[in-house]
Amino acid sequence: MDDIIFAYEHDPIWNVLLRLIINQTTLFIVIWLIYFKYSKNRSYLFSFFQMGLMIFLVCSLLKAVDIQFGVALGLFAIFGILRFRTENLPVKSMSYLFTIVGTSAINAMASFPLPVRGFLTFNGIIILFTFLLELFLKETDLNKHRLIYTKLDLLNNNKKQELLNDISSTIGKRVNRVEIRNIDIPKGQADLEVFFSPDETT
Repeated sequence: MDDIIFAYEHDPIWNVLLRLIINQTTLFIVIWLIYFKYSKNRSYLFSFFQMGLMIFLVCSLLKAVDIQFGVALGLFAIFGILRFRTENLPVKSMSYLFTIVGTSAINAMASFPLPVRGFLTFNGIIILFTFLLELFLKETDLNKHRLIYTKLDLLNNNKKQELLNDISSTIGKRVNRVEIRNIDIPKGQADLEVFFSPDETT
């Protein structure tokens, strides 16, 4: 352990490599072992891993020019949001994105009196709380879709389950809820927004 700390403090390359190992290990646990395990969504895995790596590397270079940590975190948080501006990114996935941005920035730029212990402690806290939140506040991400619907009689509050069953059979996915955006009575149709789980079929 003393040799690791000595190399960490006196060799910039070992400094970056040790931080990189800790960062990528943390991201693997958070993204693969927690996010993917509970969401079963592969759509963002590549982006999450690649963004975490690139944020870490660029922040490590920015540290050499003494940029403020808050500026770096804000810069890449904005970049992360812009990256997905055309995607219907669920709130939960956006939270994971910010976790990845924050974790990578911390591991690249933070300084601790006892570096190894400090990084292991902070990354351990991130992993622990992410796992506990998934465990006790588990919520399936829902996709949403706009739908023009013509069976206006099923929009009655008393026929809510019939409406859900009918739309579910139409789109082939189990619909969790429906929101009415507009009803055009002369045309006999309604503009609906339906929310469904991408992994559950009828």
